[in-house]
Amino acid sequence: MTTTRQQTDTVELTVGQVAETFGVTVRTLHHYDAIGLVVPSARTHSGYRLYTDADLTRLSTVVTYRRLDLPLDGVRALLDGDGSAAEHLRRQRAVVVSRLGELEELVTAIDRALEREMTERPATTEDLKELFGDGFNEEYQQEAEERWGQTEAWKQSKRRTDSYTTADWEAVKAEQEAVEAELVAALRAGEPPTSERAMDAAEAHRVQIERWFYDLDHAFHRGLGDMYLADPRFTKTYEDRAPGLAQYVRDAIHANADRHEKA
Repeated sequence: MTTTRQQTDTVELTVGQVAETFGVTVRTLHHYDAIGLVVPSARTHSGYRLYTDADLTRLSTVVTYRRLDLPLDGVRALLDGDGSAAEHLRRQRAVVVSRLGELEELVTAIDRALEREMTERPATTEDLKELFGDGFNEEYQQEAEERWGQTEAWKQSKRRTDSYTTADWEAVKAEQEAVEAELVAALRAGEPPTSERAMDAAEAHRVQIERWFYDLDHAFHRGLGDMYLADPRFTKTYEDRAPGLAQYVRDAIHANADRHEKA
């Protein structure tokens, strides 16, 4: 391309070429030109503006500062300030380091917000699968809803659990395991289901369900105890913990209900 200056090895680019190279718009380059921030130094014979090496170096610095969100007045002050090229680079480095600190604080704030979001949001099906493993069965959940979905207990449980976070479910699991561990301990210690220890463990079982899921009186609790023997899946869950545990839990629940109904 022929220019009004003597042809040299200096790079000279059109507005369009510069826009593509620096990832800015032609409109932005025209604005920088209009306010005297970055003015193309060369011209073609036809009068089209061309950017020289010096212009591109200045533009590169402007783009860097703008990506750091510095206002144009601040960019101009930094570019036009006194000092050598080294001094100017030190100023540019100081600005970048300053922004790095701000960005690190922003990342920390975002991480905290994400942590709150993950902690406070209701647990997903995937969360429950990860937490309970084989103890969470989607197929059984669907079957249970079909069987008891119209009952008040199911509706009450759903209202509560729909808002439970992963932390809530971890607490549910911990309490459940503690109750079952005490029932297993009572069984292995040879305590009869009618013993105070076994009945207290059965009462803790009832209270744990009532706290987290639905209102559970002792008559209703009897029905659950019977189901632990009637439904092979429940029976297996308890038998996997300790042989004879399903029958033991059922009997302890009945003994505890008798105790409270007589009181």
